Amino acid sequence: MAADPPGFELPLRLFLGFRVIIDELHAELARQGHPDLRPMHGFVLQAIGPEGTTAVELGRRLGVSKQAAGKTVEALERLGYVERGSDPRDARRKIVRLTGRGVDSLVRSARIFDDLRAGWAKTLGEDRLRALEADLRAVTPADAFRLDVPGWFGGY
Repeated sequence: MAADPPGFELPLRLFLGFRVIIDELHAELARQGHPDLRPMHGFVLQAIGPEGTTAVELGRRLGVSKQAAGKTVEALERLGYVERGSDPRDARRKIVRLTGRGVDSLVRSARIFDDLRAGWAKTLGEDRLRALEADLRAVTPADAFRLDVPGWFGGY
């Protein structure tokens, strides 16, 4: 009987699987007209959301300082993915909103993720992939869409 792999291999393999998917996503996004997007940008664009948000709230959602969030917003603004404007309810507040380019990148990302999942299903088999997904749901929190990964990893 084979010995169990060492405990540290599981998180490394999970992270490596994450990296493979994210790297393939960004390679395809680049081919589809978004060569400047980086993995961190996806978390930021998701945290901004369809209604927009303030830099303070964005920092809170990402688990980083307002200043760190602001630096990333500036970079995304230069690249054309977000814009800043006044809050129609309170002119003193500045709201960060997705531009058409930002929305396009998220729509394309969703399609690419579906294609990547289909590739894994082809490699592993649909039943095994569904079992893997179910097993991961069983051992992870129900809140699958926490966006504070940048802060958890230690910032930008």
